[in-house]
Amino acid sequence: MPYTVAIALGSNLGDRAYNFRRALYELRKIVHIVRVSSFHETEPVDAPPGSPRFLNAVVVAHTPLAPLQLLEAMQTIESRLGRRRTHVRNAPRTIDLDLIFHSANVRRTAKLTLPHPRYRQRAFVLEPLREVWGPRYRVP
Repeated sequence: MPYTVAIALGSNLGDRAYNFRRALYELRKIVHIVRVSSFHETEPVDAPPGSPRFLNAVVVAHTPLAPLQLLEAMQTIESRLGRRRTHVRNAPRTIDLDLIFHSANVRRTAKLTLPHPRYRQRAFVLEPLREVWGPRYRVP
């Protein structure tokens, strides 16, 4: 049974649009993308001083993968595309893939919280999410 998911993309290092195209290409290997929002350029939020502006987007997709399987596959894509995790919170990155929703799954573990715990506080997620979620559906 396929799950409906929403995945947020962010990039503020290198050629951000190219990073998105590469991420979308890789995501298509693990999910069936239904919609992709437009790309939104935004100021960094809660990032280190001097961080470059972000490009943000959201995709809605279907996948047979369970939440943790999808998260691990997304983290593999991030690594493949040059993301290096540091101890600095919200440090600049080539690509950031966040699982916002995974169907009706609600969970809170050390590895994954669903829905994403801060998506409602972030216009850079909500605006593109509203674009792709569709007018018939209320953003949870």
